[in-house]
Amino acid sequence: MAARKIIGIDPGLSNTGWAVIEINGQHLKYVKSGTISTLSSQKIEQRLSKIYAEMQLALQAHNPTEAAIEDVYVNNNPLSSLKLGQARAASILAASNYGLEVFEYAPRLIKKSITGSGKAEKEQIMAMVKYLMPLAFPNNEHESDAIAVAIAHSSMSRYKSIIES
Repeated sequence: MAARKIIGIDPGLSNTGWAVIEINGQHLKYVKSGTISTLSSQKIEQRLSKIYAEMQLALQAHNPTEAAIEDVYVNNNPLSSLKLGQARAASILAASNYGLEVFEYAPRLIKKSITGSGKAEKEQIMAMVKYLMPLAFPNNEHESDAIAVAIAHSSMSRYKSIIES
């Protein structure tokens, strides 16, 4: 089986985390991660354009074969949910225009896949990411969450292929 590269995306309007991992059989390898940050003082179109452009650069630099993104969770504040959806759309569009199918996962499913609990806290996710990928050095929780998204996708896609065969 050929090695696959997965880009995991933790979307956000202020901070979008991304991470690329390589999977070969059951072996996971950290490749790179980063954070795309925008300023609240910028207009929405400037912020979304920056997310799109920097996501394209990450895709071109690391040439992933698959993309996975955290799905929207509904906030108490509808405006926050809308902004998160727009940031997701910019990332999804960048991956789609790069030619990738984008797989979406609910936050609880990602947490359960990584920690065993769908209610895990950020610290638990970061700890498990460090355990599963000791050579990964995420700079913040956004990058750690993006690594978690990629790891969750690698697990779920592996199980899906077993079920379908």
